[in-house]
Amino acid sequence: MAIAPTETKQFIAEALEALNDAIDARDGVRALDIIKTLDWDDQRRAMSRLSHENCEALIHILGNEDAAKLLSHLAEAQAVEILESLPPDEAAELLRELPTEVSSNLLREFHAKYVEAILAKISNAGDQAELRKRLEYPDGCAGSLMRGNPVTFRETFTVGEVLKDLGEHAEDYSDRDVQYLYVINHQSILVGVLRLRDLVLSQRGIPVHDLMIPQPLTVIDTMPLSELAELFERKKFLGFPVVDAGGRLLGVVPRDAVKHETAEEQAGMFLQASGIVNGEELRSMPLKDRCIKRLAWLGPNIGLNMVAASVIAANEATLKEVIALAVFLPIVSDMSGCSGNQAVAVSIRELTLGILRPGDYLRVVMKEGAVGVINGFVLGCVLGAIAALWKNNIYLGLVVAIALTLNTMISVLLGGIVPLFLKRLKVDPALASGPILTTCTDMCGFFLVLSIASAMLSKLAGV
Repeated sequence: MAIAPTETKQFIAEALEALNDAIDARDGVRALDIIKTLDWDDQRRAMSRLSHENCEALIHILGNEDAAKLLSHLAEAQAVEILESLPPDEAAELLRELPTEVSSNLLREFHAKYVEAILAKISNAGDQAELRKRLEYPDGCAGSLMRGNPVTFRETFTVGEVLKDLGEHAEDYSDRDVQYLYVINHQSILVGVLRLRDLVLSQRGIPVHDLMIPQPLTVIDTMPLSELAELFERKKFLGFPVVDAGGRLLGVVPRDAVKHETAEEQAGMFLQASGIVNGEELRSMPLKDRCIKRLAWLGPNIGLNMVAASVIAANEATLKEVIALAVFLPIVSDMSGCSGNQAVAVSIRELTLGILRPGDYLRVVMKEGAVGVINGFVLGCVLGAIAALWKNNIYLGLVVAIALTLNTMISVLLGGIVPLFLKRLKVDPALASGPILTTCTDMCGFFLVLSIASAMLSKLAGV
């Protein structure tokens, strides 16, 4: 039987109230029992509704292992927000309980000084070295996404020896994602992959070298996210072994990790394009921080919009003579802006995938120019016909049609080129392309409509 939304909402409210009571009573056992009744989405929802003080208190009363498990179920921004409120030694203890790939991704979101303070509190030299190595990788590459400690065996092992080892260390292997076994030589270089089915159904005395799939497909640890995503698109594997430049096995990058990272990257690009410039924003964050994040993008837009509005001010006389133009000014600029944003999206996508390079201006002009001419002409004819019929004046229709056609061509070309130009200047295209395109589109649209109308002013009398 399906659960009604109102019942779910009431359940969350009751669980949240009980959780707050448990936190106030410093009852970690009861708090954990309440959390276990919630699925992962409800845990995120509940944590977003707790006060900062109660979030921090909850982490303390749960204990490191259970608190780390809760953090692993939260959105990355939520986990980072909680960890940043803790002293470095407490944050270090929690991060040690998480898989290395998870803790390293969280550390990437902190300020450098706080990262160093946390790493200094990790007493295990091996764990600290592993985290430092992970942080050296570029964000999103195979080395940063891989899961370490794959199950490996030397090529000299027999099937019986492998099965015996798996049985004796079953508890250790149960914590790992064992889909395949990896066969290495004495230098830890990957030489083959062993399927569990082949292992179980083979005679015990056969060397694994005779059963393994030799020369498996691997990825280098520095492979970027775009290439990983493309590889998983072509090959329907659950994961790929990750090797260094010398062929030594380092870990396994799973499909779900690449899929998650790709989604996170796209969400980040969407946030930046929407004006959230200083990282991810959640409504559970302090009001001051949220306002600063938004004003950092909205403030400069005031100046850009004033520049666009100055074009109207300079042609005020024409607008007074033909008041109907006021109806079409925003339509021309908005329609052209929509066309330009489509071109921006395609350029950013191709830059991300490596299909396009910052210097490929001619290719973009050729490809987008054709789209701009055709779409601009079609849109111009449609809007021009509407304007002519509305005021029964063909010249008003011509003004609108010509202006929209030309402005669409300009905006599509700008939309395609601006991301390349910004990329070359080391500026994030997703962040700056929108405001620049909007300002240029508005300026050009207003100028074209008003200047063309000025040239035909005698034909537009009384409109």
